[in-house]
Amino acid sequence: MVTGRDESRGRAVVESLGDGGDFLAIDLNEPGSPERLVDWTVERWGRLDLLVNNAGIHALGTVADISEDDYDRIMDVNLRAAVLLSSAAVRAMRSGGGGVIVNVSSEAGIVAVPRQVVYNVSKAGLIMLTKSIAVDHAKDGIRAVTVCPGTTRTPLVEEAIAGAPNPAEHERVLVSSRPANRLGRPEEIASAIVYVASEEASYLSGTEIVVDGGYTAA
Repeated sequence: MVTGRDESRGRAVVESLGDGGDFLAIDLNEPGSPERLVDWTVERWGRLDLLVNNAGIHALGTVADISEDDYDRIMDVNLRAAVLLSSAAVRAMRSGGGGVIVNVSSEAGIVAVPRQVVYNVSKAGLIMLTKSIAVDHAKDGIRAVTVCPGTTRTPLVEEAIAGAPNPAEHERVLVSSRPANRLGRPEEIASAIVYVASEEASYLSGTEIVVDGGYTAA
């Protein structure tokens, strides 16, 4: 089940899956939308085995710069939506005998990336959400794992590079800040999520998989 606010991109993902996919356009900030998404999924497929919390937005600013509106907007999408979706998913998974929740955090949840304080805090919150779910719901057969990507060529990052005063220099700085000397590819993050969700990772819970080209090790 694919969800998001961009219906055209969502439908394209479903088409790429061939048979067996569906899309529901949802704004996770709308009251009741997490429960609606989980209920729709269970009604459509009969059960829920995996939730990937991957919605995220970004804004720059130190703690001295940030506005209340920026704080609320980032925390609502990056953390609040994941908490509420996880709540609804755990109830469905518990009745179905178990499942896996993958929270897509960031290297910024582990180290303080300069001038993005609220984003950092929201991503750190996802790491603790994972740990809490893993501890509280292991007995329900539910695992939770965080995947922490480094800077990856997602539409969000490509937009940030293009919008910089000097895009080429901005990209050079992003690349040179990590030992791998390149940005990540979305497929690399997806591969980590697929592994986390698989039976091969059935003993993995409450921890992080960091896919950042060595950034947090430097």
